[in-house]
Amino acid sequence: MGKMITISAKISEDLKRKIDELGISPSEVIRRALEEEVRRRTRELLKERLEEVSSILSKVGKEEWVKSIRETREER
Repeated sequence: MGKMITISAKISEDLKRKIDELGISPSEVIRRALEEEVRRRTRELLKERLEEVSSILSKVGKEEWVKSIRETREER
């Protein structure tokens, strides 16, 4: 794990009291939530990029793919 930093969030007194009563570790909950959100947004970004690439690749005909593969094989 890399260098750790501190982030903060403002919450209501009522929520803080409930967190304490329930023995919840805010650091762990926040860390897990942020890790999951990073994974979710990374997947979304990859999906968007895949759709862009797919759109471009779909414009290339089958013959072009075959030609390109054959040329690559011949280079070896």
